[in-house]
Amino acid sequence: MSSDKEHQSMKRKVYYQFTRCKLFIPNLINKNKPHKYLFILSPPFCGSTLLNQLISTSKNVSCNNNIGTREGQTLPEVRNIMFENNRWDKNVSLPWKRIKTVWHKYWDLSKPILLDKSTPNIMRVNNIKEFFNPVSFICMVRNPYAQCEGIIRRNGKSAEFAAKFALNCLQYQKTNIESEKNLLFFTYEELCENKNHVVNKIISFMPDLKDIKSEQKFKAHNFKTSDKMKITNLNDEKIAKLSQKQLKTINSYFEKEIDLLNFFNYPIINCHNSIS
Repeated sequence: MSSDKEHQSMKRKVYYQFTRCKLFIPNLINKNKPHKYLFILSPPFCGSTLLNQLISTSKNVSCNNNIGTREGQTLPEVRNIMFENNRWDKNVSLPWKRIKTVWHKYWDLSKPILLDKSTPNIMRVNNIKEFFNPVSFICMVRNPYAQCEGIIRRNGKSAEFAAKFALNCLQYQKTNIESEKNLLFFTYEELCENKNHVVNKIISFMPDLKDIKSEQKFKAHNFKTSDKMKITNLNDEKIAKLSQKQLKTINSYFEKEIDLLNFFNYPIINCHNSIS
C-alpha cells in the first residue's frame, strides 16, 4: 500500500513539474491579458469536483489543478499553508499574494477565465475579493444528510462531527448568498435533476461559459464506481447508508437549526424512514 502511495505521489510531482514548465513561456506572453477569476464555493462532499469538471469543459476556462480533487489548495507550493495548516480554521491568516503568484504558474493565462474550487473558499470570500479582481462566485450546497454520509465514510468522523460541520458549511453559504452580488447559487440536486436549466443559468451568469458540455461523463469522486458517469443524483443511496443511530445523532443537531435547513429547503429526515 505504501509503495502505491509513493508511486501516486511521484506521478503528481511529475505532473505538477510538467505543467509549470509547459506554461512558463505561454504565461509570460499572456501575463498582461485581462482575466476573470471564478471561484466555486462548495463544501466538501457536495459535488464540487463534478461542478469543477463541468465548468472546465469550456475552452475558455483554466483550472489551477486538474488532478485529484482539483483544488488549488493542494498544489505543492501552497499545500503546507493552505491544506495542511488548520484549513478549516477561519482565523488562520493566509499569504494571499504568494498564493496568487503560485496559482498563476498553474493557470493557463491564455484562457480568459481562471478557476479555483478549494473547498475552504466558502469562509474566505472577503480575502478572495481583496486579492482577485474581477471575481465571480458559483455557490452550491447539497443535502446535508448526504454530506454527513461522505464525512463519516470518507474521513472516518463521528456523526456528531459531521452534523456540526455540515451546519457550519450551510451557515457560511447562507452568509455568502445574502452578502455577495456577483454570485450564482444553485443546489447539487438542481444540477443533477434539472441540468439544462442550471447550465443555462451558468451561461447567463458568465457568457464565456457558453460552450460547457454537460452531456458527457465525468470522473468525479463518488462511492459507486471509479469509472466516468453522467451527472447523477446519488443522494438517496448515500443517505440510505446512514444507520438509525447516526441519523438520530445528526437530527439532534439539525433539529436545533430548522431555520437554516429551511433556508435551503432541506427537511428533517425521519429516522424510521431510513435503512439501518
